[in-house]
Amino acid sequence: MARTRKAPDFEQSLTQLEAVVERMEQGDLPIEEALKAFEEGVKLTRECQDILQQTEQKVQVLVEQQGEMKTRPFQEEQDD
Repeated sequence: MARTRKAPDFEQSLTQLEAVVERMEQGDLPIEEALKAFEEGVKLTRECQDILQQTEQKVQVLVEQQGEMKTRPFQEEQDD
């Protein structure tokens, strides 16, 4: 039975990216480790961008009205 790869979780990827950036900002990584950290950061950035793009597309589909796509900026509900 083939296992399906679970899609990356945005919050988890973002947390990992923040940790990578923090490690790199310390400036004490050997060049090989810095390069690996940079590559990991690029991968995590792309994952986050992909997740955000997919989410934006889902939101656009949900706001489709009368067969015509109308996009609106996302606004969080504010607690009064």
